[in-house]
Amino acid sequence: MRATIMYGAGDVRVENVPDPSILEPTDAIMRVVRACICGSDLWPYNDMAKSETGQSMGHEAIGVVEAVGNAVSTVKRGQVVVMPFAISDGTCEFCKEGLPTACVHVAFVGNGGMNGAQAEALRIPFADGTLYALGVSEADARMPSLLTLSDVMGTGHHAAVVARVARGHRVAVVGDGAVGLCGVIAAKRLGAEQIIIMGRHPDRIALARAFGATDVVSERGAEAVERVRELTGGHGVHSVLECVGTGDATFTSVEIARPGGAVGRVGVPHYEAIPGAQKTFFKNVTVGGGPAPVRAYIKELLPDILEGRIEPGRVFDRSIALDGVPDGYRAMNKRESIKVLVTP
Repeated sequence: MRATIMYGAGDVRVENVPDPSILEPTDAIMRVVRACICGSDLWPYNDMAKSETGQSMGHEAIGVVEAVGNAVSTVKRGQVVVMPFAISDGTCEFCKEGLPTACVHVAFVGNGGMNGAQAEALRIPFADGTLYALGVSEADARMPSLLTLSDVMGTGHHAAVVARVARGHRVAVVGDGAVGLCGVIAAKRLGAEQIIIMGRHPDRIALARAFGATDVVSERGAEAVERVRELTGGHGVHSVLECVGTGDATFTSVEIARPGGAVGRVGVPHYEAIPGAQKTFFKNVTVGGGPAPVRAYIKELLPDILEGRIEPGRVFDRSIALDGVPDGYRAMNKRESIKVLVTP
């Protein structure tokens, strides 16, 4: 089969690799019908050390179940399923508590030796606990939005949940990538009264406004903090969705949170310590977050997509075949595209 392999910064190739097979009785084989490139894939695209063996890429997919192990009881052959980016068994105490990204058997697709989803097919361990049947055909027109349930919509929602977004709240979303844009959807869906998108790309800002953003802050640093305070009566926002992962973005998030507010961090952190410890302490600001337990959110978010109340698939502004993945990375890295949809 064909799959995407990264061999170092800027070196992405689509190559022939062995077909996946059932290795454990809890496995399933999924034929990929939709995948995509994530903003987090751009970190290794920019700084990965050269590798002779390469790294299998991609962690978001919808597929059709082609085969199952003899211990798989819930997932059936022929089902269209969404594949969350984290593997989980569905039975451990953390899965039962709604935190599958802390599963005792957790693994992350496209990492640690696991096949990536920018491919024609892949093996899914713990299929019953990981895959979620959608009840649609693989030709469904809502496929782009359904694909966001594998990561970005669930991740934006997680940021909003951790940041305690509630009806009537003032909210700021730091970052105008696909996760930030889905964070706008999540904040609107949870009843936020004011949603400030912090970004500077016109196409993304336009989409954020379509999703429900009420204000735009394109400044950075101290100027951005001052502008948010101006928009919020001098106090800052109740909830901050930090969707970037840099130290600067996190420091800004802490600065713009009002006393007693909360910051939901879902940007993969590229810093060792959370900036602004003194600020969070004296303002009683809660800072939390981590890898989004997207599998736990699908049941809640799926009906809104199926019934057309939200359309997170609009974050996809370019569609390519599998052989076009290297150029898709280039386009996202150059900010020529918000998020690239892959149809193997």
